[in-house]
Amino acid sequence: MPAEPHTRLPWLRERLFDGLVIPAHPLALDLDRRLDERRQRALTRYYLAAGAGGLAVAVHTTQFVIRDPMVGLFMAVLEMAAETAREAPERPVLISGICGRTRQALREARTAADLGYDAGLLSLAALPRASDDMLIAHCREVARVLPLIGFYLQPAVGGRPLSLAFWRRFMEIEEVVAVKVAPFDRYRTLDVARAIAESGRAGEIALYTGNDDSIVADLLMCWTLPEGEVGCAGGLLGQWAVGTRRAVELLGRVRAARDAGCAPRSLLDLAAQITDTNAALFDAANGFAGCLCGIHEVLHRQGLMQGRWCIDPAENVSFGQIGEIDRVLAAYPHLHDDAFVEEHIDQWLA
Repeated sequence: MPAEPHTRLPWLRERLFDGLVIPAHPLALDLDRRLDERRQRALTRYYLAAGAGGLAVAVHTTQFVIRDPMVGLFMAVLEMAAETAREAPERPVLISGICGRTRQALREARTAADLGYDAGLLSLAALPRASDDMLIAHCREVARVLPLIGFYLQPAVGGRPLSLAFWRRFMEIEEVVAVKVAPFDRYRTLDVARAIAESGRAGEIALYTGNDDSIVADLLMCWTLPEGEVGCAGGLLGQWAVGTRRAVELLGRVRAARDAGCAPRSLLDLAAQITDTNAALFDAANGFAGCLCGIHEVLHRQGLMQGRWCIDPAENVSFGQIGEIDRVLAAYPHLHDDAFVEEHIDQWLA
């Protein structure tokens, strides 16, 4: 069992509490729906040049089907991102999505550890009827291989409800370093914040927003609870797979506002604009059916992807979604990285 990831725990905790922009990495495909290695690496270079402090690979935005033996891209995309990340002046935090039942999750965790990943974002979607005891046993086994980031995934894209009692026990696992809250639900987000506070480990377990519908609100918010205060250090978001440089600027503004103890009206206006943008890109009107293709569409227009294709030919934008994407891109150009990408894309594609 690789021990190296656990030797980096102090560094990892410090970096996560610094507050990072961590984009969820998409999958670049060519016209034949095969991996476009050149553009896959260009995406990684874009995120790192934009100032992202970490990368989340083999997650929902990368398409879970990469694990299918007929597709066979899980190791390839992890390896490619890790190799490309070594070009960066400062080492980013490398996070691998971990899925499946225990045998599969352990195999994925070992692969990620061997490739130099720092933590695993652990999805529990493959265990929809497991009891809390079964879930905790599963998490503990995976944590022995790779430090864990808990993941509260919204049910609309395959997640399952997780109780406050589960989260309280999850926080007791020594190798847990963070939790990504992405239930798109304020009550369930509060459950995770409560569990961190009640664990007495608020200084060891970082909270990261994955609620793409309330990014700024989450980053500004501090849950003041009897056991202590818990706030989001940063974000691990599919939304931040586009406009990454703007996201880095946003996080800086939010941190300044928190330090000042006052959020300016301009930041609250920006929050509404980001949610409107997310509704179009993630296809909220159609139950998030076009969320991946919406992100791909923006990257395609910028030249970072050849098209908006997914591995599954049936997966595409929804009716009316392109019109909504046109609208938000025109309405909020300050949320996007068009000029930055245009300036550097040849370098990233080299």
